[in-house]
Amino acid sequence: MSVPSAPPTSPPSVILVGVDFGGDPFDPSLEELGLLAQTAGYTVADRVACKRRAPDPALFVGSGKAEEILMLAQSKGASEILFDNALSPAQQRNLERLIGMPVNDRTLLILEIFAQRARSHEGKLQVELARLQYLSTRLVRRWSHLERQSGGIGMRGGPGETQIELDRRMIGEAIKRTKERLVKLKKQRATQRRQRERRDAFTISLVGYTNAGKSSLFNALVKARAYAADQLFATLDTTTRQLYLGEAGRSVSLSDTVGFIRDLPHGLVDAFAATLQEATEADLLLHVVDASNPAHPEQIASVLSVLKEIGADRVPQVLVFNKLDAMAPDRIPQRLSDVMELEGISVPRIFVSAREGTGLPELRALLAQRVLAGAIESSGDTPGQRPDFENVLL
Repeated sequence: MSVPSAPPTSPPSVILVGVDFGGDPFDPSLEELGLLAQTAGYTVADRVACKRRAPDPALFVGSGKAEEILMLAQSKGASEILFDNALSPAQQRNLERLIGMPVNDRTLLILEIFAQRARSHEGKLQVELARLQYLSTRLVRRWSHLERQSGGIGMRGGPGETQIELDRRMIGEAIKRTKERLVKLKKQRATQRRQRERRDAFTISLVGYTNAGKSSLFNALVKARAYAADQLFATLDTTTRQLYLGEAGRSVSLSDTVGFIRDLPHGLVDAFAATLQEATEADLLLHVVDASNPAHPEQIASVLSVLKEIGADRVPQVLVFNKLDAMAPDRIPQRLSDVMELEGISVPRIFVSAREGTGLPELRALLAQRVLAGAIESSGDTPGQRPDFENVLL
């Protein structure tokens, strides 16, 4: 007699909330937050967008809007609230008490996705470190059931305070152990980089906003089978392969790194320092941009901000505008290659389609020219010589 299988559980339903405080670019449709939620395994029940001059200290959105979110969640049958903004521990706790269901923010959502997608030992350690650092600031909320406990006569604290301190120490020790493990892995990466330098290897790193098509471009260039999908953070772990450039008569080291995103949590930037070190130590960055996305200027700015934060902003760049095949016909450029001003610096730009192969020969030619120019500079024959980009522009 066969045992009936349990019915499949439906994914949790969430309400998305975004608050526009002016100044920074705001997405009223909460499209990116919705994609993040779907990537983490949620279904979106509804979306709420509002404007405020400043965050409410207690509830972030104010009591009236919080009540409105509560009514909407009840009517839609939602089980969780997701904010596109970062919430303080106190705001998160107060909202949960009022609404009566879990309330989380963009930071925790990204952490969840990273925890689901990390595959390598290093990636898992990095995610665990970021998670522990985030959790260490939320101990008051996690242990709120102990707040009612009180000590004896003349005591201001009690068992609750003791438990919180114990948990804080346990998390602190876990953070210390995880950091020590990451330091060892960072040393191993440094050893590998020194070996590549001794072999006179030219290193190129792919960077860019998440879902810009970095992994697809990586696969197209090196004929690899790295996982690529039309979703946010499809890959997290750095993958390195050799790319042979016939025009230069040599191979280079090409690395695909984790994608960046707007308002990337600082804890994740710190936690992924070892992985992102590939970008800081590279000879050249291929900054991949989704040319079909109308918000690509803001995405470029977000990537540049993270590159500055990790110390990779001085590495030479080539802008690769990918997804040429997905662009509207009236927006397709007449020339595949040109030069674009990026923070006051002229940067070569190439339009490609990793899916169809358009523009890849031109990209290879430019990479070969950069490798040859680098070899000339390292030999000391013509110090300070810069590559002539115009020779490869169509």
